[in-house]
Amino acid sequence: MASKAKKEVPAPPKAEAKAKALKAKKMVLKGVHSHTQKRSAHHLRYDDPRLCVAKQPKYSRKRVPKRNKLDHYAIIKFSLTTELAMKKREENILVFTADVKANKYRIKQAVKKLYDTDVAKVNTLIRPDEEKLAPDYDALDVANEIGII
Repeated sequence: MASKAKKEVPAPPKAEAKAKALKAKKMVLKGVHSHTQKRSAHHLRYDDPRLCVAKQPKYSRKRVPKRNKLDHYAIIKFSLTTELAMKKREENILVFTADVKANKYRIKQAVKKLYDTDVAKVNTLIRPDEEKLAPDYDALDVANEIGII
């Protein structure tokens, strides 16, 4: 009689599931990147950075240097002499109309240069006729000095 060959017995389903789960756990811990794609090399040339030296022209291309149109005299146009502005002077507040493009810092600088006074605070509002109102503090002395009163 011929000897019987040993047949492989299939593993029980629980053991097979456990082995599959352990394999999956191992892959998760190790990290399998099966879905990553290779990036296309679309930028192949390396641009070597070079030093940019400022141009030194032999002569100026402009005849006259550009004038600062928003200087101190252009920023503060005139002081308001309305009844409301006169009441504000009693509260130590001067009211000027200023250029619409001027900001509070520039208004403060202009008042300091023109009238030699320190400005505590600048409040601005744009009137319906598109003029900017700029109240300034330190009123009666400055008003007398300027010649508003």
